Amino acid sequence: PMENHTEDRGLNEFFMREGIPLWLAASGYAAFAVVAIILIPFMFPEMKWYYVAIAYIFAPALGFCNAYGAGLTDMNMAYNYGKVSLFVLAAWAGKDGGGVMAGLVGCGLIKSIVSISADLMQDFKTAHLTVTSPRSMVISQAIGTAMGCVVAPLTFWLFYKAFDVGNPDGEFKAPYALIYRNMAILGVEGFSALPQHCLQLCYGFFSFAMLLNLARDLLPEGAGKYIPLPMAMAVPFLVGAYFAIDMCIGSLIKFVWGRISKKKATVMVPAVASGLICGEGLWILPSSILALAKVKPPLCMRFSSG
Repeated sequence: PMENHTEDRGLNEFFMREGIPLWLAASGYAAFAVVAIILIPFMFPEMKWYYVAIAYIFAPALGFCNAYGAGLTDMNMAYNYGKVSLFVLAAWAGKDGGGVMAGLVGCGLIKSIVSISADLMQDFKTAHLTVTSPRSMVISQAIGTAMGCVVAPLTFWLFYKAFDVGNPDGEFKAPYALIYRNMAILGVEGFSALPQHCLQLCYGFFSFAMLLNLARDLLPEGAGKYIPLPMAMAVPFLVGAYFAIDMCIGSLIKFVWGRISKKKATVMVPAVASGLICGEGLWILPSSILALAKVKPPLCMRFSSG
């Protein structure tokens, strides 16, 4: 115990010695706030400069709350803070003042600031445990952010040109775009903007989800495990039935593998899942290039030497 205490004290001393000066953090935040107040209204005229200023004033407090919550639960709740700001700004701007666009832009602004606070705290914790200089961590973050300012728009442009993004019948439906847009409309126009019986359906399925979760917790384990998760049931409604089919096939393979060799499946399933996820992610780039070249599937690809 004494050795652990000495080691922890050494980590704390090194971490604090390499800390970021408060004046540097405050001046940097203020500088970026000024840039945002000037540029964002030019990019989105509905987002007035004082909306941006108010967002930057309240963002540090929200970021602190989010970072604290993420430290306790390991869950980044920035999206919830963004939704609150969406409703506030949409209602403030009003229908005639471009409330939908102002709410969406304000949501993205608050979410970005609040989210990065939790991410930075997690990175600083890693730096603390690995005896890494916080200043080196911040410099690395700055370099990565600068690269992201170039790579992210290009990636979005590639997706936007190669695929029919946002088409309800397409592969990339962008369901959350529709959800956030509807929330902004709701913030501007109130409940009258919702379709007929929308609230009744929402209340009904909310109660249904509560009952399912209650049943899972109260029933014996043998029976409770067969009750579906409401969250998992909701996903296919947003992204389409193909997602449910993919999940079903993967679950079936895992189930059969576990029956054949439970010990081997327990060890190898994470590796197989990681390979599938990485392969799917890497395939996006050649898929985008093929789509830009107007190549239609089915297509056989073969890699050979020479």
